[in-house]
Amino acid sequence: MPGPQLRVREGETLTLRVTNRLKDLTAIHWHGVLLESGMDGVPGISFPGIAPGETFTYRFTMRQSGTYWYHAHTLHQQTGLYGALVVEPREPDPVRVDRDHVVLLSDWTDEDPLQVFLNLKKMGGYYNFGQPTVGEFLEDVSRLGLGAAITRRHMWNRSRMNPTDLSDVSAGTYTYLVNGTTPAANWTGLALAGERVRLRFIGAGTATYFDVRIPGLKLVVVSTDGQRVDPVEVDEFRIGPGETYDVVVQMPDDRVYTIFAQSMDRTGFARGTLAPRAGMEAEVPRPDAPVWLDPVDMMGAMVAMPGGADLAGHGMAMADPGPMVRHARTEYGPAVDMRVDHPRLNLDDPGVGLRGHGRRVLTCADLHTVGGSLDPREPGREIELHLTGNMERFMWSLDGVKLNDAKPIHFREGERLRITLHNDS
Repeated sequence: MPGPQLRVREGETLTLRVTNRLKDLTAIHWHGVLLESGMDGVPGISFPGIAPGETFTYRFTMRQSGTYWYHAHTLHQQTGLYGALVVEPREPDPVRVDRDHVVLLSDWTDEDPLQVFLNLKKMGGYYNFGQPTVGEFLEDVSRLGLGAAITRRHMWNRSRMNPTDLSDVSAGTYTYLVNGTTPAANWTGLALAGERVRLRFIGAGTATYFDVRIPGLKLVVVSTDGQRVDPVEVDEFRIGPGETYDVVVQMPDDRVYTIFAQSMDRTGFARGTLAPRAGMEAEVPRPDAPVWLDPVDMMGAMVAMPGGADLAGHGMAMADPGPMVRHARTEYGPAVDMRVDHPRLNLDDPGVGLRGHGRRVLTCADLHTVGGSLDPREPGREIELHLTGNMERFMWSLDGVKLNDAKPIHFREGERLRITLHNDS
């Protein structure tokens, strides 16, 4: 674990024979890769799946280059069915480097993945061991005064939400890995003084956002999700499940450097090493102190809560009002516990836990496609969808409609379409 690293070239046709020796139906998703129909999809929805004992032949031509990955479209991803897919460009790569390493970040649990899911269905905060305590309340009373300490908690209690709900699953069950290697085992990538090294970061976590930095080195982001971007220099970036970031580092000397990837909830970390030879290791930073969510991290400017309540007028910092949105009738029901009326477009916000700590953090506003937009046409049609759910019941939907009740959304071949996704969860 992980699965074999696949390195191919743009324009090549791949033939991959996958034999399922598991006892359950499974499938492989080629994440971010443009494929012919029938070569991908979720079993039972858009792909028949690979039955136990069956061999399925995937065959497709690579029409793109960059850093991608593959993983199961079943719970088998949580048991190690994932790996890197690196596609070299047909023409010489304009990003010139001396070395090239994949850094695949993931999470592992010794529990049955189905049991993890069932635990979350029973209690949304099952793995959250950092919830507010009476002791912390007394500390806030001493530090802020009784009134301020109560106000700090009033909004969260009224909305039945948790200010430390940063991750569904924590290090309470997860071990965080670099290329399948635990922090103690210390995966090492060779890098010598004066070399330019490309690190292809892949967010293969099932339920983990990682905040990544290499203390002592600047990171030059040159690609994301397989697409080249204008280079941008940062100290740190956040990578979510499914994302990829290519960064280039310039090795100033023959010292050893730690690749440090802490989980967003700060309960644990993955780590690796860049070094001139194997067996070396540098100091590993301590994870940053966990922080509470701000209301703007969860809810935008004003929120429709169950029973019609909203969060205005509670002494909490709100985002600048965004555009008023449309809510479908299907969003009003027991499957939806929140509706955001005024969403914000905060592309320049680094996110909770990364604000004001003195490090330069990558934001979406920093990312620009090399050469500008790939398609200059204005959209001929717009679709608005709301990502909805009931967090305590761990139910998820689009516009309040569960998967098995949803009707397909039809696209027309060749059309320029804008889809706006509002994350109301």
